[in-house]
Amino acid sequence: MLNYENVSLTYPGTSTPVKALDRYSLTVAKGEPVALIGPSGCGKSTSLLLATGLLSPSEGEVLVDGKPVNKPRRETALILQDFGLLPWKTVFENAALGLCIRRFSKAERKTRVERALEQVGLSDFAKMYPGELSGGMRQRLALARTLALDVDVMLMDEPLSALDAMLREGLQDLLLTLWQQRGYTQVLVTHSIEEAVFLGRRIVVLSPRPGRVMTIIDNPKMGTFDYRGTEGFYRTCQLVRKALKAETSRSEGSSHGA
Repeated sequence: MLNYENVSLTYPGTSTPVKALDRYSLTVAKGEPVALIGPSGCGKSTSLLLATGLLSPSEGEVLVDGKPVNKPRRETALILQDFGLLPWKTVFENAALGLCIRRFSKAERKTRVERALEQVGLSDFAKMYPGELSGGMRQRLALARTLALDVDVMLMDEPLSALDAMLREGLQDLLLTLWQQRGYTQVLVTHSIEEAVFLGRRIVVLSPRPGRVMTIIDNPKMGTFDYRGTEGFYRTCQLVRKALKAETSRSEGSSHGA
């Protein structure tokens, strides 16, 4: 469903060019949930922006559903850390924003938004404003806006990073539920090893900048709500931690050698 084929991307930079990705290759199957993890600045967010068509690679090609991504695609959703909510619009209006842009009828917007708000538990807050919601509720609103659309690719850039531990786990459960219900292809960028293992059928470990795919860890038992308490979950977390440490050590060794 999503293919990165030897993708490199270099930003102009203020004084010198900055290479964010170098020969980045990854294939994500239709309906597969994948988690990306790696050091800060390794190109995780850049890879998502390439998949949306908001950035174009310097080299290589990005394809979604077999077609090159040359511009933003309606069926691809991106959820950012700051949620992208408009403070002057109500919960209902924020959830309907994508539908308004796509010129859905008023009746269709109402039906879709009401269903999406119900899915994320915000039906009773439709007339409130983002400033009146907790951080977790604002995150659920960002999800509702996406769910109101017909998307087949869900891209998320550290959507839960600002939340406390228990709230974060609750929303991880919600993300798992929504993926099970919708069956979309899901790519999650996170710095949390536990979050990556809970929500990724495969965990992709990236190198320090410029980002490359260094290790892919299969996680076939992902997909149940009690997975966090299993021995398999613990072992997979240890594998991811070991892979991250190996990349850090390799990078430090290269720096000292230079």
